[in-house]
Amino acid sequence: MGTDGEAVRLVAGRYRLEARLGRGGMGVVWRATDQLLGRQVAVKELTVDDSLPEDDARLRRDRTLREAQAVAQLHHPHIIVVHDVVEDGGRPYIVMELIDGGSLADRISRNGPVDVGEAARIGIALLSALATAHRAGVLHRDIKPANVLVEAATGRVVLTDFGIAQVAGATTLTETGSFVGSPEYTAPERMSGTRAGPASDLWSLGVLLCAALSGESPFRRDSLGGILHAVVSDEIRPPAQAEPLLPVVRGLLERDPERRLDAEEAERMLRGFLETGAVAVVTTTESVGAAPYTPTQRDVPRPPVADPAGPARYSPRGVLVAALLVAAMAGAGVSAATLLFNGGGGGDGAPGPGSTTAVSASHTVPTPSTAKPSSPASASSSASSSSPGTSPAADSHTAPSGYRLAQDPAGFSLAVPEDFTRDPEGQRVFYLSPGQTFRLGIKVSDPQTGGPGAVMRRAAAEGPSTNPGYHDGLVSDTTHAGHPAAFWEFSWKGFSATEGPRHTYDLCWEQGGRMYDVWVSAPVGKVREAREYFDVAIDTFTAG
Repeated sequence: MGTDGEAVRLVAGRYRLEARLGRGGMGVVWRATDQLLGRQVAVKELTVDDSLPEDDARLRRDRTLREAQAVAQLHHPHIIVVHDVVEDGGRPYIVMELIDGGSLADRISRNGPVDVGEAARIGIALLSALATAHRAGVLHRDIKPANVLVEAATGRVVLTDFGIAQVAGATTLTETGSFVGSPEYTAPERMSGTRAGPASDLWSLGVLLCAALSGESPFRRDSLGGILHAVVSDEIRPPAQAEPLLPVVRGLLERDPERRLDAEEAERMLRGFLETGAVAVVTTTESVGAAPYTPTQRDVPRPPVADPAGPARYSPRGVLVAALLVAAMAGAGVSAATLLFNGGGGGDGAPGPGSTTAVSASHTVPTPSTAKPSSPASASSSASSSSPGTSPAADSHTAPSGYRLAQDPAGFSLAVPEDFTRDPEGQRVFYLSPGQTFRLGIKVSDPQTGGPGAVMRRAAAEGPSTNPGYHDGLVSDTTHAGHPAAFWEFSWKGFSATEGPRHTYDLCWEQGGRMYDVWVSAPVGKVREAREYFDVAIDTFTAG
């Protein structure tokens, strides 16, 4: 019997379902063991509608498998890793990495809203993930806090449940007369029954930022009709807590999808906030987000009324009535389509105060830095990083604004700040800021006995002798893009009184028969910037 009293099952002759982690409208998520590879995974058992004719049920299963296979091709540190897609007994199953940590919704419910710096870092991570998905032609369709996981040991932000609304057979309101998704987070063009695009996911992200900062969506109302009216027509009022990020939030909550802030610009603005504490204002011809949504001719799948003054439009009232009628056809069928994945583990590996989790578009795992003089982090902690080579920057051979892509002679590439200079030292390569205020280090070596965890723990044990004043060291086992990894964070007093106290973030992982270690060291008063540099390095790191 499983831990929840249900009989243990074996799926596809390989995946042993052991404990139910969550249940939702689309099915059940299980903690399971991959008996072939001997690893823990999460298995989503998708619900089959027994009321459908056999041909329709088969088409839906085929569509589910096709879309899950498409998501499996996405490689990014902030997108859930899909290991396998199988069918057993006529029922589809999606096998994914197991994230040991709860959702952003859980975190908000348990601890209250996040601070503005944390919200910015979460936003950067999700924007980076969405950019990768959208380039591959994959839409999420249900961005909300419950579908964002936060890894307990590292703070890594992971977006789950890509394409579930579409998998459920309800891409738009008009396709089937049903709607699967979360109305409070749904873009107005999708509410009105028009075909959604990448901009619809960005609207949802704008709502998510508001919810993360204030505890709830700005479109929360007491009824479905109230929600629809708020999304489509009401004045948009971001919460007071969103004031520091207001240009980004309003840009994402622009009702006209053609004028909505795009992912690249939104990410640039959030990164600018983390660097300077302010967001550059984006100017538009109208008040952003103020006007009711009125689909243009290109948006609407039915012939619009011609308007000699320009593109045909529907009145806001007409759009709202249409949306309400379609929702009424669906009855109470407007439901959340996603499941929450809980790792079930404790939070004893969470990053300490002063280093918020989920920074920028990357792993947000702090990395212990070894100052240019030999320091423990670099000497023995091998390769640390989020998911090397899986970020948009790495895939497209570009770097975020203010960074350059360094093709290192040592056989790897990553994005580093434009003013950082390369300084190799034996097996290690450093990229140093002017004055060595920030030190980014990389080491590539052969795998060592015990793997990344053992390497990092040996380095931590030697911390007091290699890093003067070493204290508050923490090593946590984790994974990076499905590879064994370990994360080490610590503080120390620096190599001289002039240098002063420093903080280090270090991530080590094994990949392709090599061990990689990436770390960042910075003054304790500059950990936010250090985290940003570290996250970008991890997000854009490409091995080999």
